[in-house]
Amino acid sequence: MCSMKILLADDERTIAVTLGDALRGAGHTVTVVPDGDQAISSLKTDSFDCVITDIRLPKADGLKVLRAAKEAQPASRVILITAYASVEDAVAAIKDGAEDYIQKPFYNDDVIARLKKLERLHSLEQENKQLKEELAGRRSFGAMVGKAPKMQAVYDLVTSVAASEVNVLIEGESGTGKERVAEAIHYNSPRRAKPLVKMSCSVFPETLIEDELFGHVKGAFTDAKTDKSGRFERAHTGTIFIDDIDDLQPIPQVKLLRVLQEREFERIGATQSIKVDVRIVVATKKDLWQLVQTNQFREDLFHRLNVVKVRIPPLRERSEDIPLLVGHFIQKFAKGRDFAVTPEVLEALQGYSWPGNVRELEHAIERSIALAGDERVLKKEHLLRPLSMAGTDVPPTGKLATLKEMVAEAETRHIRSVVAYTQGHRGEASRILGITRKNLWEKMREYGIEG
Repeated sequence: MCSMKILLADDERTIAVTLGDALRGAGHTVTVVPDGDQAISSLKTDSFDCVITDIRLPKADGLKVLRAAKEAQPASRVILITAYASVEDAVAAIKDGAEDYIQKPFYNDDVIARLKKLERLHSLEQENKQLKEELAGRRSFGAMVGKAPKMQAVYDLVTSVAASEVNVLIEGESGTGKERVAEAIHYNSPRRAKPLVKMSCSVFPETLIEDELFGHVKGAFTDAKTDKSGRFERAHTGTIFIDDIDDLQPIPQVKLLRVLQEREFERIGATQSIKVDVRIVVATKKDLWQLVQTNQFREDLFHRLNVVKVRIPPLRERSEDIPLLVGHFIQKFAKGRDFAVTPEVLEALQGYSWPGNVRELEHAIERSIALAGDERVLKKEHLLRPLSMAGTDVPPTGKLATLKEMVAEAETRHIRSVVAYTQGHRGEASRILGITRKNLWEKMREYGIEG
């Protein structure tokens, strides 16, 4: 564990000596003071990573020390020591910014365990701060956000390919930001001042895809009362972005191949060809080559499109970008208000698999801000909603579990996760679980949990 600079304020000599020695033994630098006035004076002349103070102090109480600590250094952590009679004061202090409280009598090891947790959170906060600073000065790629190595590779490829006229195939799961990449290619290209026309093949039925891409002339079919230009005409001299190309049906595939080969096409019902100067960028959520192998996509069209392929990594492969993305989406949806995400919640967000990728994270931030009310700290339960009711499904064997069995299973999972989180420290684990150490020991023995 990294060394922390700690201010310990307690008028009980036994606590001041024994806890101070334990903290130093754990590698921390400790300043000990016997009253509130000296604590406040120390805060004015020095900076501390953490302040541990008794609520009941001579000259100035622990709540005044808390306020002085937050005024002098808002990022500092404050832990309150309290007797049973002042627990209500401690809970109120938590609302005023205290990190935690320790109720007397306590074990020094419990304090050390809490400091280990604070150190991990402090490290995450520093990383988050750095990422936010990088957000303001990140490379200009429109709405693309990320600094992970895989995203850096995407930026480098986009920079290289944007200046050329080659066709580009963007491959990535739904929600990874394929449209953002297409925009970056267009707006960093010589065609940036010309139209960027977008279309998704998944939006239109097969009967309308050809009409959307190529247009029609009056009288081409029953409802064709006027001429209509298609997306290719509207993208002339610019770029056309065709999303979900894997959903394109065989007949439009043939006409698209001709545009790629000859740069001309006919509207539906027309006999005169229209020539276009257009750059073609397409995107797929599936492996196009696999579709070629199963005769669902033309091989000649695949090779025409796959001149340069840009693969967008799913969010689970670049979880280090999540704090940066969270900051980006908070700026987008906060409407000038200040919202924050605690390091613990950030850690949970990074541990989630995000099957819906960046789009799912964006919606989670938007939802959380909408549900925040007057709160300025976004809640985990608003950010990470259960994706299914898998816990209520009938097991594959068809056997329904009893309520006692289901409760035991849930308890076992939760105790295992808390024990792992506290690195096997039972005092800290029992505090988080809200049970006694004896009760925790009995449950671990009952469920066969090691730790």
